[in-house]
Amino acid sequence: MGKLDGKVAIVSGSGRGIGREIALKLAFDGAAVVVNDLDTEPAKETVAAIEAAGGRAVACVGSVTEKGFAERFVQTAAENFGGLDIIVNNAGYTWDSVIQKMTDEQWDAILDVHLKAPFRILRVAQPLISAAVKRARAAGEPVPCRKVVNISSIAGLGGNAGQANYAAAKAGVTGLTRTLAKEWGRYNVTVNTVAFGLIRTRLTDAPAGGGTIDVQGKEIKVGVSPDLLDAMERSIPLGRAGTPADAAGSVYLLCIPESDYVSGQTLVCGGGFVI
Repeated sequence: MGKLDGKVAIVSGSGRGIGREIALKLAFDGAAVVVNDLDTEPAKETVAAIEAAGGRAVACVGSVTEKGFAERFVQTAAENFGGLDIIVNNAGYTWDSVIQKMTDEQWDAILDVHLKAPFRILRVAQPLISAAVKRARAAGEPVPCRKVVNISSIAGLGGNAGQANYAAAKAGVTGLTRTLAKEWGRYNVTVNTVAFGLIRTRLTDAPAGGGTIDVQGKEIKVGVSPDLLDAMERSIPLGRAGTPADAAGSVYLLCIPESDYVSGQTLVCGGGFVI
């Protein structure tokens, strides 16, 4: 039996990279998962991988910043699997610039995806969770421990040159987490943050200035120079960047029963790197 048997999870940005690994890890341990991605094919591929391993999953394609997405995301879990036990707010990307060159569009886009979108998803999830808790208590049944894991970054803890928008958004995630931990404790919900350090994904491995990703029709430059990546890795006590599987493991720790009395915390997944 898996530790997450009978649980229902939604994981934003789970068609690729870290999010995909999170979805797979939760599903392989028994959770039914709603997979989300901007694009249909990556979402379908993650769902197919889960189903091929005997798990349960459905896709909810779309941008977490779209009006009405949060309602659709949460409703997909309720309609397909009958409830909601685990929320992982993972979707995001970077759009870097020094502050004097950063546009309002850059600022708003990154705050929207990293902070407003999790806020909206959690806001929509509250009535569903509250109603389930009330039903359980009225029936004299135990209230299961539900989990929220919001994804942050060491940039949100210590700042990072060229990332005023991203660092501000991720710092905001910490405040959101601590507040919800206090508001939702009465529902037996733990709310925590995982702050990633250097994790190798398509956002870091593209050559600096030479790689782009498409975000709703916008070509966003991504990538870090190999020399800078090497220097960053040398500053990590474990001597390497993390993998998406490493990152997913840290999220998993906050989703299993062993962490049922851990809430309002920020877990740094950074290989021992200290800001």
